Amino acid sequence: MDKIFVDTNIVLDLLSKRIKYLPETQILFTLAAQNKIQLYVSTLTFANAHYIMAHQMKIRDARKKLRKLKSLVHPVAFDERILELTLEASFKDYEDSIQYYSALSCAADILLTRNKKDFKSSDLPVLNAKEYLILSNF
Repeated sequence: MDKIFVDTNIVLDLLSKRIKYLPETQILFTLAAQNKIQLYVSTLTFANAHYIMAHQMKIRDARKKLRKLKSLVHPVAFDERILELTLEASFKDYEDSIQYYSALSCAADILLTRNKKDFKSSDLPVLNAKEYLILSNF
């Protein structure tokens, strides 16, 4: 079973129902609900998603969506070890650095993001959700 680390932008595609990306994100999270894949996200993703969604909807609705998300993913703690790695990393975007080292810390097989260019030096395969679904024959 694939262990897939999901970047915040893909989580927000699902939770904010971003039409352009919604079909593949719905399939991805349905596969997780069916225990066909394991999805991992940084605990920072919950904070970032809450912040963004709280500006789009009522806070209670945002938290309801985050509770449902929590039932589908394995949260990866943004801990001191990851903090140290990110402070020394050469990533241009600090949040991407957190995502990357969180993916490594949970031994993910793949990192899914819409911003593949931000992970050029990744030791993990980096795909978008649509690419993953095609390559995995889902």
